[in-house]
Amino acid sequence: MRKFLLLLLLCSFPLNHLPVRTILSFEKNMPVASEEMDGSALFHAMRLDGVVGFLAFRQAVEGYNKIEQKNKPILTLIDFTKPSTEKRLFVFDMEKKELLYSSLVSHGRNSGENFAVSFSNKQGSYKSSLGFYLTGNTYEGKNGYSLLLDGLEKGVNDKARERAIVVHGAAYANPSVIASAGRLGRSLGCPALPQAVAKPIINTIKGGSVLFIYANNQDYMAKTSVLAPNRNLSFVAAD
Repeated sequence: MRKFLLLLLLCSFPLNHLPVRTILSFEKNMPVASEEMDGSALFHAMRLDGVVGFLAFRQAVEGYNKIEQKNKPILTLIDFTKPSTEKRLFVFDMEKKELLYSSLVSHGRNSGENFAVSFSNKQGSYKSSLGFYLTGNTYEGKNGYSLLLDGLEKGVNDKARERAIVVHGAAYANPSVIASAGRLGRSLGCPALPQAVAKPIINTIKGGSVLFIYANNQDYMAKTSVLAPNRNLSFVAAD
């Protein structure tokens, strides 16, 4: 309706006869069209080869495009096909098409040793949950500055709040742990970050951004609602 009124007004009066303030008012109130991004093209444009897994990034972007509840153009990808000894959390500014952060991140103690291979949505499982989340508000808890997560996929991660699955910093997620243990320390299911980067990362992704935890997992692809239309194209069997 607003577009129709604007066109009618512009047709009735030459543009150079309209007050500048009127034109700007119409433009300001127009809805902003969401830009659907091509994950493959974006991967190459951002030169992510050798840094981020292609399939993980492509699925993350597919979900980012579909999730309408997001409030900011920030996408976080956690790639659990990588070991805990490697950086496997990535934060992207989708508007500027930039990689903002890459970091170590812990998985749940019952998900595996160096690699996360088993996942659950159950209370008390102490496992990580896959899939798409929206970030919520921050709070000060027993693990310090922490970020609430809302799981968006029923039966996959929708019990995140009930399980207290949050993003937080932890000493066991610091790089120094790898030298002594041969792997990063593990959480009760939370994606825990090194203490030095936890706060800046949380402040960047808080408040309604998309977070995706990936593992090239066939069981997830059978259950996901976000990637369902492309599930047969998205899963690639592990070597």
